[in-house]
Amino acid sequence: MDTALIVSMDVSSSVDERRYQIQLEGIAAALEDKGVIDAILSGPRKSILFAVVSWADRPKLSLPWIRIASKEDAAVAALKVRTMPRENGDFTCLSKMLRFVTDKIVPQIPEPALKVVVDVSGDGSDNCNTDEPAKAVRDEMNGRGTTTNGLPILEGREAATLEGWYRENVMGGPGSFVLPANGFEDFGRAIRQKFVVEISGNVPSPGPFASSRQ
Repeated sequence: MDTALIVSMDVSSSVDERRYQIQLEGIAAALEDKGVIDAILSGPRKSILFAVVSWADRPKLSLPWIRIASKEDAAVAALKVRTMPRENGDFTCLSKMLRFVTDKIVPQIPEPALKVVVDVSGDGSDNCNTDEPAKAVRDEMNGRGTTTNGLPILEGREAATLEGWYRENVMGGPGSFVLPANGFEDFGRAIRQKFVVEISGNVPSPGPFASSRQ
């Protein structure tokens, strides 16, 4: 595989049903996008592994690993995303999600991949009482060779500060970056652009991105 891509989406209490559906449709449409499919088929192995983790109070692997090596595979993955059942929870337990991905998801990637990317999206900072700050788990994950990228959704009470929080606590590893969505309605555009960069391996220029790390 060229890339093992883990998409982790916030489903906490601030994400109502409309916002949840916007995220599902954004991810599904991105998988069907010609630019994303071209990025997949342009890699040396012409394939990726894809999984989705939903998280609030607790994380869950909502879409287990699926191999995408064609337009048809992408359509199957998109359908699975659109029909994912909703997980409920009140809090934004980002640190617990990162720990779950580090310990349970990354070690069980079914095939070797040239790079492992965790794509983190949400509309708030971690608000759980946890023994581990998100930054510490992020650093451990990055130390094992995994890149974490952030897609903060700038809507609600943390809109003014969330981009910086993601830059400090989520972004890490080679080629990592933060690409914000200007509210939930902009999520589809942001996730599509993000997938192209993550799959192609082209480190983004600083222009349209909040920040990037070589």
